[in-house]
Amino acid sequence: MTVARVSCRAQIGLEAPIVQVEVNLAAGLPAFCIVGLPATVVKESKERVRAALLNSHFEFPAGRITVSLAPAELPKEGGRYDLPIALGILLASGQVRPSARRDACAPVREFYGELGLSGELKPVRGLLIAAAHARAQGHELIVPRGNAAEIRTVAPALTRAAGHLLEVCAHVSGAAALPLAPAADAASGEQAHAGSPAPDLAEVRGQIQAKRALVIAAAGAHSLLLVGPPGVGKSMLAQRLPGLLPPLSDREALEVAAIAAAGPASLTHGCFGARPFRAPHHSASVAALVGGGARAQPGEISLAHHGVLFLDELPEFEHAVLEALREPLESGRIAVSRAAQRVEYPAAFQLIATMNPCPCGRLGDASELCRCTQPQVRRYRARVSGPLLDRLDMHVEVPWLRAADFDAPARAEESSAAAAERVARVRALQLERQGVCNARLSDEGVRRWCSPDRPGARLLETSMHRLGLSGRARQRLLKVARTIADLAGAVIPGRAAVAEALMLRCLDRGAGAPPASGAVGGSARSASAPSAPCSRRPA
Repeated sequence: MTVARVSCRAQIGLEAPIVQVEVNLAAGLPAFCIVGLPATVVKESKERVRAALLNSHFEFPAGRITVSLAPAELPKEGGRYDLPIALGILLASGQVRPSARRDACAPVREFYGELGLSGELKPVRGLLIAAAHARAQGHELIVPRGNAAEIRTVAPALTRAAGHLLEVCAHVSGAAALPLAPAADAASGEQAHAGSPAPDLAEVRGQIQAKRALVIAAAGAHSLLLVGPPGVGKSMLAQRLPGLLPPLSDREALEVAAIAAAGPASLTHGCFGARPFRAPHHSASVAALVGGGARAQPGEISLAHHGVLFLDELPEFEHAVLEALREPLESGRIAVSRAAQRVEYPAAFQLIATMNPCPCGRLGDASELCRCTQPQVRRYRARVSGPLLDRLDMHVEVPWLRAADFDAPARAEESSAAAAERVARVRALQLERQGVCNARLSDEGVRRWCSPDRPGARLLETSMHRLGLSGRARQRLLKVARTIADLAGAVIPGRAAVAEALMLRCLDRGAGAPPASGAVGGSARSASAPSAPCSRRPA
């Protein structure tokens, strides 16, 4: 045999197209050529393959060796092609012969692995995506042992792990079959998470309204903005949101793992099945947040898919970074376009953000320490644009705490476990009723499932007129009201649910025209007051 074919897969975003590694041996001057849009790391595999074959006591063929990675127009990256190239050379030179006992109906084999100079197989990135596509087609995978824990969560019945090139050759020739990778052990995953207990909601003193908003956000997958001075517990509340969310389903866990495998960091087996919590620094670029780079990798919003994206100090982010959140907040997807390729990633994340009421953060302090002028406050708050603010379901004021709140004996605060039970019941109700969480409802779903009763509709109409709410804000307000009604066990949202949803949009209450006396949202404000809450002083 002078021509051999070995199968593997490339990685383009979340896709894994099949790649045929074709090896041809011909007479002529010694040469080793790899064609088919190989990246630099693939071209360097020539030296790794040569050393691995010689150190494994194989002969390196003399003459011209041509390796074609088909299809030719598909970019090839990574060290995953080392093993297919080495095996193709051995098959083409006749040093390894396929087993004659192999059934014609046996599944197609796919080979992956980076070769060390002595022939050992090293793990490579992104194999979980290839494994998911191979399982859909019923293909068998031969992978390095370092990837076995990652792959067995997807295709344990079709995965065989090897530690050396000689083991793979023995398996192909039928001399010694590689064992199947064992199925993932659920108990080991639970033990991995048990080592770092999640922070408890009961540890946060006071802030009853903010805690209530956090439970509502968890129950309906709503976005939440916490507005308050430094040190009042905004970050503490945000960090406790993942502990309120129900566990991922098998399909959701696989989606999260596939995105993590396509990202810049490798997937950790102990993290499989856990909801992601991403907290990028405010210096993050647009590409870091939405995705990009030469390989069009997923960004933070996609890595937070089915999880939480926490943006601390929201106004400190660059304007372009914040504006890039607008489309994925609406659609739940993001398209990363580059000159060479266009990749679409899911981005159904739950956004929770924090901000101060003014540049110094002391606005609303009873000690009267804030010296920010009204133009300074307006410019600071204007860093969060109206269109982005309109897309946030809730914005809640987190007020100053008094010294007595810390010195008083701890009350019987609701724990994260108790709140998580309520959230799980409400999430199950929503999925049974409409198939998605309330925050993901379409306009038709809002009309069908979120329409309030007559008193609630009158209150909503009056508030829209007085506060100048947009149509988008109205839809999001109704979704929050639906979640509040679900938590209360109500069939349809009533006036109380609509009123609470209005109270949970405090920036809207200050952004429009001053409401009349007695209107929902508190007393009337002067037209010159800053267009946000937190101008109230605690009693």
